[in-house]
Amino acid sequence: MPPSDDNDARTEYEKLLRAAHQRLEMERSFGLTHVQRPQKTKAVERRPAAPPAPAPPQKEAPAPTPASPEALSKEEALAQLRKECEQCMRCQLARTRTNLVFGVGSPDAGLMFVGEAPGEDEDRQGEPFVGKAGQLLTKMIEAIDMKRSEVYICNILKCRPPGNRPPLPNEIAACLPYLKRQIHIIKPKIVCALGATASKTLLSTDKPIGQLRGRWFDYGEGVKLLPTFHPSYLLRSPWEKAKAWQDLKKIRDTLKAMREGKTEPRTLNPEP
Repeated sequence: MPPSDDNDARTEYEKLLRAAHQRLEMERSFGLTHVQRPQKTKAVERRPAAPPAPAPPQKEAPAPTPASPEALSKEEALAQLRKECEQCMRCQLARTRTNLVFGVGSPDAGLMFVGEAPGEDEDRQGEPFVGKAGQLLTKMIEAIDMKRSEVYICNILKCRPPGNRPPLPNEIAACLPYLKRQIHIIKPKIVCALGATASKTLLSTDKPIGQLRGRWFDYGEGVKLLPTFHPSYLLRSPWEKAKAWQDLKKIRDTLKAMREGKTEPRTLNPEP
């Protein structure tokens, strides 16, 4: 470094030293005894901003609940029950039938006929009581001044047993809940049980049809039940038609009295 530059640097250094000394003397007069070192500032750790809270999930609209049978009309409730019967596989008859034989007639019927099971003709056409026994039943209905379309007709079983054999206990047990729901939906004033199987099943008794026919029983839900002979039995035993006619007249007269609000028939509870 040249001498002139060195002298200039020394002079500048002395000036700074004197200024610092003067500054210290001034601060000592104010009671300052030492100079605090500047504290290193910690670097502020910047955390990444929290992601925005996710929007609350939108609630899905609740799935529509199927209407209860009580909220449906009788026609709709019966149609719904029929679909259940068509899909039923509770017994082996669903595999051997040709057609489901659900029931036919007015959903508002005051009189309901319940038989045993479909036969060959019924299985082929899918309608109860369309063979010779059905033709006789139609005449029996017309004899009490009613039309077939005004009553409701069905069976204990909805499927034909092979060879028209009698229903088996497990088949009756599988199908009976459907019949009970039919009765509950239609709410007839009177149920006429046709033959031994229908009468014993609906009354939960083992008594023979000869002891049950022509007598009033309380089925429940305000429904009166009267057993009589099955039309197919009457075709084989025509001399019993007079007894069946007496039973039909009881039904006719009682139904008329019930519609007019008169006294209902005295009912019995059968012993098992």
